[in-house]
This record gives sequence, C-alpha cells and structure tokens, in this order.
Amino acid sequence: MPVEQDSGARLAMERRTIEVIPDAERHGTPLSQFTLWFGANMQITAIVDGALAVVFGADALWAIPALLVGNVLGGIVMALHSAQGPRLGVPQMISSRAQFGVYGAVLPLLLVILMYLGFAATGSVLAGQAVCEMLHIDNTNVGILIFGALTAVIAVTGYRLIHLAGRVATVIGVLGLGYLMIRLFTQYDVGAHVGDKGFDAATFLLAVGLGAGWQLTFGPYVADYSRYLPRDTSDRATFWSTFCGSVIGSQIAMTLGALTAAVAGKAFLPDQVGFLGDLAGPAFLAFLIYLVIVVGKLTVNCLNAYGGFMSILTIVTAFDGRSRISSAARAAYIVGFTAVSVVIAMAASADFLDNFKNFVLMLLMVFTPWSAINLVDYYVISRERVDIPALYDPRGRYGKWNVTALTCYVVGVGVQIPFLATKLYTGPITEKLDGADISWIVGLAVTSVIYYLWARRTANPPAETIRPAEPRPDEPTPGTHAPALAG
Repeated sequence: MPVEQDSGARLAMERRTIEVIPDAERHGTPLSQFTLWFGANMQITAIVDGALAVVFGADALWAIPALLVGNVLGGIVMALHSAQGPRLGVPQMISSRAQFGVYGAVLPLLLVILMYLGFAATGSVLAGQAVCEMLHIDNTNVGILIFGALTAVIAVTGYRLIHLAGRVATVIGVLGLGYLMIRLFTQYDVGAHVGDKGFDAATFLLAVGLGAGWQLTFGPYVADYSRYLPRDTSDRATFWSTFCGSVIGSQIAMTLGALTAAVAGKAFLPDQVGFLGDLAGPAFLAFLIYLVIVVGKLTVNCLNAYGGFMSILTIVTAFDGRSRISSAARAAYIVGFTAVSVVIAMAASADFLDNFKNFVLMLLMVFTPWSAINLVDYYVISRERVDIPALYDPRGRYGKWNVTALTCYVVGVGVQIPFLATKLYTGPITEKLDGADISWIVGLAVTSVIYYLWARRTANPPAETIRPAEPRPDEPTPGTHAPALAG
C-alpha cells in the first residue's frame, strides 16, 4: 500500500533525496507533469525571454513562430528526459552516472549548479520587484529577500508542495496572462506594430535558439519531478504530458512577451514588472498581476532550489558513498543554495535583459552535448536498460569515469565555439552567417553522432534493468554504500 497518502501527510516534508524511490511510495498521474511544467512556464521570465527576440531585432510576426519552433525542438529533448523518471525512480543527474561514471558526472553537474543559481538569481530580481510593488516597498533587495524566504520554505517541504504550487500557478497563470493579453490588444494597436520588418535569418535563428535554450535547460532536472510516478506509468503519457505542459505554457508567455516588446519598444526595457503592472490597469488589478508574477516565479524558483540541492548532493555523495542525508542537512543545503542565489540577485539586478540573453545562449553550449549523450545512451545504446544499484557504486558497472562520454562532451562543447553568437564572443562562422547562432544545433548533432559511433563499441548495458531490493519505508534504499547518516 502506498505510504504518505493520508491527507495529513500530503504536504509533510519529503524524506527521499537522491536514492531510488520505492514502488510503495510511487504515486500520481502524468497529469501532474502537465500542470507542473505549464505553471512553471506561465511566468514573467518566459515573457522576458520572448521579448528578447523582438528587443534584439526580430519582428514579432517572425519571432513568435520562431519561438514556437525552438520550444518544440527543445521540448522534445526535455520531455524525453522526463520519461526516464518513472522507469528509473532516480533524479536526472544520478541517472547520468550511467553515461559519465559516478565521478565523471560531477563535471556537467558543476555547470548545472551554475545554471540553477543563474536562473534562481535572475528570477528573484523580477519576483522581488513584484513583491515590492505589492507591499509598496522602495527597496528591491527587501522584496528579493522575502521571495527567497518563500522559495526556501516550499523547496524544503519538497516534491508534493512543489507540485501543488504548479497546479496553483497553472490556474493563476492562465487567468493572469490571459487578462494581460486582452489588455494588450485593447490598449494598443498591436497590428500596427507587427509585420514592419521582413524575414531575417539571423534574428529568426536567435528566436529559435531562445525557445530551444529555454526548454533544454530544464533537461538536467526534469526527471526529478517524474521519478515518483508509478513504475508502470506509460512512457508516452509522461512524455506528452511534460511536453505539452512545457511547450504550451512557455509559448503563451513568450508570445505575450514578443507582442509586448513590439508595442512598448524601449519602455519595456527598464522595468518589465512595472510595465506589466501598468498594463493591468487599476491598482487592484495591478496588485493581482504582481501576485501572478510572484506565484509563477515561485514555482520555477522552487524547481531551481530543489534541483540545485539535488545536484550538490549528487556531487557530494559520489565521493562519500551516501545515498541519503538527514532532514536537517537537507534543509540546510536548500537554504544555503537559496541564500547564495539571493545574494547574487541583489548584486546583479542591473542590465537584466542583456545579461539574461547571453546567459541563456551560453547555457545552450554546455547542455546540448549533455542531453545528446544522455538520450542517445538511454534510448539507443542501452535501450532503457540500466543497472540502478551501480549508479551509486564507483566500483560497479559504470565505474568512476567514462572516458567515452567525457571526451564526447568536451568535443560537443568545443565544436560549438565557431558558431557562437554572444556578447562575450562571436565565432568566425557566425560572422559569415550574419550573426545567426546555430551552435546548439551543431552541438546536438555532432555529439549524438560521435557518441553513438564510439559508445556502441564500449558500452556495457545490462541484459535487463537491474533494480535494488525494495526497502521498508523506514529503511535506506539497498544497493548503496552506506546507511542514512545524521547530517
């Protein structure tokens, strides 16, 4: 019988961390993936991401379909990661040990943690501004601190409360962003601000990259939120629920952003939160829109804090052999991560749009090779067969380091450099393409090919998935090195 199903325990603090989720504790349906990812994408940072395509040169008429292409392509990759969760019952970056080795997975993990910190910090800037508008506070840092505290509380409570936040954000996001879309068309002549520019390949590909980058950066933690689903949950159902929630939610928000940037011009740049509040109209409605912004950002920021904690723990336990920690240590990790993101947010709130654009595009360079290796190995090389206990044992099947995966990863990052188009660096091939950034496409394709050709000769997948023995609810998961430690 599944545990923790009574109403009193539904929002109790989560006990599991990076260990395998026992079948007795599996629960939920694929619909939970739709609401979580829809709610996490119906928020202001996605609006800003869509606006970037127009701010940096694209006409909204071309930016919107380009963003859709990017969201669909990136969403396919992201949802394929999600489908691994119910089958394996482990966090996403733990499963990547099957490709990189128990120690080798640390390399991409370090970059993943930087990603979480970056998104948590940039999101906290916008949410902090909304909190200040709601409470009539002049100091944005105070709003950032309040938002950080809310993030820590929900992330510490864990999986169930995060999913509840996603359901709430879904409803509030539809109402709030739907209202803003109506206001945009009633307050501005939107038609007069779109279609002025012809098709431009460079800006079109920039918008595709922004959409794809948005989706691809969810890849390293998306299975963290599907791993509690029952093991017999359909792969297809998990895929489509995640894909539709993430792509539809992000596309709605990005479309609003692109149209807002088109009609607002430079007025949107200095104060995105304030502009949306003014667009809402009367003070009471503006207050509700600020609430929508906070709730949407709270959902995705909890994903960042939770994912950051899981990534840090995955690194630490690779070297000390643990698979569980105490609740106090778990809370300390999350609070510490959130505190660091808050400090970054308070120190780096200026020039948000430009910095965020370059942040997203740089992330594409480091995460597309990781996704390519993980997905090719899981679906093509290993054919969904994983030795789960070996994921926790550096002396096991997957070893400490996997030279094949690590080499392909480095090559996959390096091959993108000539194709980059960022503020910090523009590659020579990019200049010949008039600034069009196709680095993520090159990284995904090249890494997939070289990893497949090499790994099919060196990989050693099991004949069928090997699972640890099912523990009692009060015992640590077998197949790992050490029992639970107090802190």
